[in-house]
Amino acid sequence: MNLKNIHNIYFLGIGGIGMSAIARYFASIGKKVAGYDKTPSLITKELEELGAVIHFEDAVKNIPISFLNKEETLVVYTPAIPKNQTEFNYFLDHKFTILKRAAVLGKITETTFCLAVAGTHGKTTTSSILGHIMAEVKATSFLGGIAENYNSNLILGSAEISVVEADEFDRSFLQLSPNIACVTSMDADHLDIYKNIEALNESFVSFSNKVSDTLIVAKGLPLKGLTYAIEAPADYNAFNLKIENGIYIFDVNTPTSEIKNIELHLPGRHNVMNALAALAMADVYGISLENIKRSLSTFKGVQRRFSYKIKTSDFVLIDDYAHHPIAINALENSVREMYPDKEILVVFQPHLFSRTRDFIEDFASALSKFDDVLLLDIYPARETPIVGVDSNWLLSKIENDRKKLTQKHNLIKDIKNSSAKVVLMLGAGDIGVLVNEVTSELLKALEYEA
Repeated sequence: MNLKNIHNIYFLGIGGIGMSAIARYFASIGKKVAGYDKTPSLITKELEELGAVIHFEDAVKNIPISFLNKEETLVVYTPAIPKNQTEFNYFLDHKFTILKRAAVLGKITETTFCLAVAGTHGKTTTSSILGHIMAEVKATSFLGGIAENYNSNLILGSAEISVVEADEFDRSFLQLSPNIACVTSMDADHLDIYKNIEALNESFVSFSNKVSDTLIVAKGLPLKGLTYAIEAPADYNAFNLKIENGIYIFDVNTPTSEIKNIELHLPGRHNVMNALAALAMADVYGISLENIKRSLSTFKGVQRRFSYKIKTSDFVLIDDYAHHPIAINALENSVREMYPDKEILVVFQPHLFSRTRDFIEDFASALSKFDDVLLLDIYPARETPIVGVDSNWLLSKIENDRKKLTQKHNLIKDIKNSSAKVVLMLGAGDIGVLVNEVTSELLKALEYEA
């Protein structure tokens, strides 16, 4: 399939973070873009402003007529689309060209010099940092989050260089042809797809075998490549870490050089690791260390990755995508580092019944570390309920006297009833939308108290 011959791109699940980046890309190069999504969002609104035609009812009658020409239309779908979806089956029955998002990303990037970021954690932040660094050589970056510097999940550059997230879900990253790649982590996740950690590891090995030039891996991972670490022997080593006015400052040794006093405005040692991975990839590509240092100092972060919604001397509200026990642990460490003397309340919305079941003990252990815990119902996403797997079960395993199951309509009241002055709202479901309402109401309350 030659994308040059395709005039219309139709997206099933166009509002998804990965899907919408590709939709933005096609719209920017003059393709006609349309699609379906379950609900309107800020992302779909912005796509409509770019000219995309989007509807929110699963019905063939809503598909624009010009997109029903199968010779000129490519249909792109996300694995989250149910197989009984009406429009999906229409395209199948009428033998349209239908590709998963990952396959399309693979098609876009196979003719570019591709830098791919893989790993069960850290992909979005690392690829966003790398995209920011590589903007100077006009790389086009497809991101899994909204980069604050660009207010977008697409950094549009040329067609010669690409930066992509290499997503292990559904083995999507095996569709890519990376020249330089990194693997940030290989923790158990997506066991609904892989069934066990051994199968997940095999998939990462297969991905690493696709890398044509250089593989870079977090030290300790069972893959062969250049290594990176904090204050430990590695090809890329960050050391002399200190925090000044909430900014990380550190030095880095590379295989051939050293650079001092790098500034990073993101909290948490895990973000130093993410920045180090991006630095290593850009260094291998050939970006000067001084330019990399400058870019790191100006990187503003990614929405829903330790995003401050409220930050005053008396009260802090942080929004984060963390939906896996390891990510929650890393976040708790970061917040304790930033606010060592404050009580911390976590509001957590579990994502997927299968993930909750597979990591129930780890979730309970991670959440038990906070001072207060408010637990929302499980966000099902693509899944149907599993008998016995619910937030009550998770709550029963959390070792904390100040824990409570709450509902969305009670959440603001429950937050106000807590004595904690640092509040985290975590999860990959619609808590990312709910946080805006919570922010608005808490700001009103703070103004009233003032």
